[in-house]
Order: sequence, then structure tokens, then C-alpha cells
Amino acid sequence: MKLPGSNNYLNTSFFLSIFLGIFLLVLSCNKSKIEEKNISKQSPLKTSIKYAKGFDIQIFENYKKLIIKSPYPDAEKQQEFILISKNNTLKNQLKNQNTITIPLEKIVTTSTTHIPMLELIDEENSLIGFPHTDYITSVKTNKLIKNGKIKDIGNEQDFNTEVLISLQPDALIGFTVGNTTKMYKIIEKNGIPVIFNGDWLEETPLGRAEWIKFFGALFDKDKIADSIFQEIENKYNTAKQIAKNAKFKPSILTGILFKDKWNLPAGESFTAQLFKDANSNYLWKETKGQGSLILSFESIFAKAKTADFWIGSGYYTSLQDLSNANIHYTEFDAFTKNKIYTFSKKTGENGGVIYFELAPVQPHIVLQDLIKILHPELLPGYQPYFIEKLE
Repeated sequence: MKLPGSNNYLNTSFFLSIFLGIFLLVLSCNKSKIEEKNISKQSPLKTSIKYAKGFDIQIFENYKKLIIKSPYPDAEKQQEFILISKNNTLKNQLKNQNTITIPLEKIVTTSTTHIPMLELIDEENSLIGFPHTDYITSVKTNKLIKNGKIKDIGNEQDFNTEVLISLQPDALIGFTVGNTTKMYKIIEKNGIPVIFNGDWLEETPLGRAEWIKFFGALFDKDKIADSIFQEIENKYNTAKQIAKNAKFKPSILTGILFKDKWNLPAGESFTAQLFKDANSNYLWKETKGQGSLILSFESIFAKAKTADFWIGSGYYTSLQDLSNANIHYTEFDAFTKNKIYTFSKKTGENGGVIYFELAPVQPHIVLQDLIKILHPELLPGYQPYFIEKLE
């Protein structure tokens, strides 16, 4: 039997249900947006970065924000990522922001300087891809490469994107000297976050070493990374204080010729700061910039012919190699007095120089090496690790 007006009643109920559903959905969306807006307005409880200028880690009540201030030289935009744990309910409220679930489980990095930082926080097993694995000097990580745990993804400026995407890392730690390339955009479109690591742009040794906290944040090992860095900081500052007791400031020359031009670090660079902290007189300490100076041989010779030490002779590891490369090198007093030192003698099994991989996160050892070379009386019994004399 058909009840009078039943169609009207059913239609009204049907439309009311739809209206109510839409209303609740809009209300939920608005609530989510309000919550997200409120979250974005929160002030961090603290920041954990002391020396580094290229990044920051802001600690909030329920999440962390990783800010890459200098992804590459003269960058106009910074990168920001919300780091949030897997079980955190805020994840659904932050879907419109750059979120990364931590701890990461699989990672691809692009610079050998990242390798010792991963090892220090016991995360080398999380590394699944690297460009030109032959560059890596670490014995521990090379063992993983030989066992097939880490895939070679090609050239650092031209990855094999198919191999990289097939690995499905939780993040790619990128390196670039300019704006993001097409290659990185392809990787991001495939759902892999690209985070630029600008440790190489830091002006100070401790600023560069502090990037270990960058990896600590990504693997949710902040306390471990902080503790490791604090030990590095203490040892570096202790060595710096010891250097202040030196009675003499020896003059320093560094660098070599490349295509008829002499390349050496500018006065505001990482290396210049090390020379300063070792209580020496780096002859180009007054120059501006964090990068390299490119000068003529004549200007170098006029200023550094009588320099007390020549620290850093490129890839030349003997006086004979140096004189064979250019007879004019023999005209410096540091050559005739056998006061030339190199960082390049200690290499990994594939020929990579250990200094370039390990020194950025062990600046206290580099400083101790310099002090021993320049002021041997201040560190009796100490044996330099990175720096060796040309024979």
C-alpha cells in the first residue's frame, strides 16, 4: 500500500541527508584549515643551531621544522619541511605543507661529506644510493657497497633517475650550485622529497660540523647528534685555546696553480678560519668572500715567497711531483726549507682523499694537526692525522 505523501517525505529526507553530509564535510575542512593555521602560527619552543648559518631546526610541541636557509649560493628562497613522527595525528592536519615522516628509513645522499655524519649516528645502513660510489673512502660504507646494499646512481650532476626512483628512498639529500634542475624536479614529481644540504657553504669549521644535527633531525636522533657535536665543539675550542699560547705566528701560503692561475681560499672561508684558530698568519686573511681567490703566480710569489709554511699543495704528495709540475714552485722558501704539507696523502681504497670526506665533521682533528705543524711544542706527543709533509 502506498502512503499519502510518502514520496515527498522520502525526497525531503534524502536531500536533508545530503545537505547534512556536505555541511559536516565543509565544517570538517574548515576545522582542519583552522587547526593547520593555528599550528603554523605556533612559536617554536627552541632552536638547536649555534654556529651554522645555512640551516635551522625549530622544535615545536608536537613536531619539528627543518629550514634550509642556503640551499645553494645566493639562493632567493629557502626550503622548509615539517618533520613529524609516524603516529602523530597532526599529520592529517598538515597535508598542505611540506611534511616528511621521521625517522627516515631509506635515504640517498649526494656528497661524501654526508657519509661520516650518517656513520656517527649509526645510520649508514639507511643509505641505499649514492652517485659515483668510488668516491667514498669509508671502510664501513664501502663494505655495504660491495655487499650490494648501496646502489650507484651515476653522476652527481646527472643521476640515473630511473634507478633512483626505483629505490624509492624516503628522501634525497641533494647538492647543487644553482637553482633546482630539471633532474631534481623529476624526482620530486615522483613523490621523493629533495632536501638540499649546504654544509659546504658554511664559513666556519664548527658551522660546517654542526650539519650533523641536520641528519639527527631526519632520523629522529637529535639528542645523539647534539651530544656528538658538543664533543666536537669542546675539543675544537680546547685546541683553539691551546693555540693562543704560541709565541710566534708563522706566515701561511696555501693552494697551487691551475691553468696558470693560483687558487687559494678567501679570507672569510672555512680554511682561513682554521688557519686563524691555529694562531697563524694566513697571508690572504684580509680578503673578502667564503670561496676561492684566483690570482696570478706573480702576485702570489711577491707576497708569499718568504712564507714560513705552505699548507695544502693540492694533489701533489712529494717535492719531486711539485717541481715536475712547475719549476717555479721550487723558488718559494717553504720549498727550499722543506716546509710544505699536504692533506692528500691519506686515501681510501679507491683513491679518494680521506680529508675531503671526513674533515668537515672532524674539524678539531684538523686544528690539532695544524697546531702540531705550526707550534709543535704545544702538543707534545701528538701525531697529525690528516696533514703530512711532502718528502
